[in-house]
Amino acid sequence: MAYTRLLTCAGCGTQNRIPARFLASAGKCGVCKAALAPLGFPLDVDEAGFDAIVGAAKVPVLVDFWAEWCGPCKMAAPEVKELAREMAGKAIVLKVDTDANQALGARFRVQSIPNFMVFKEGQVVKQQAGVVPRAMMRGWLEGAG
Repeated sequence: MAYTRLLTCAGCGTQNRIPARFLASAGKCGVCKAALAPLGFPLDVDEAGFDAIVGAAKVPVLVDFWAEWCGPCKMAAPEVKELAREMAGKAIVLKVDTDANQALGARFRVQSIPNFMVFKEGQVVKQQAGVVPRAMMRGWLEGAG
């Protein structure tokens, strides 16, 4: 089964299934036909969601590898959230909890967190460990677009 994400329509409250390849696209509610905005928040994913979204995305994808216990990760979280809002429709922002998804962290050799990766067409085009300014992350995504 293909990966889908449920997004709630602001107009009627209906849960709409959005396939991974359309997360960065505007759409319409299946019930009331109101506009559905592109994904504008960081999406927490497991390994299957990560693979589906990174593999299908038509726009660059920023992945924040993090953990709940990590102080610098908590410092970066508001900036990552705001970046997702700013880049809605132009990029997708994912969050991967490295404690819950250890195999995914190992696959990309994540040894310190936060660890940011930008993917384009399923391939890593940028990797940076440590807290960085939102403007820098935005630059990565714009450069990959």
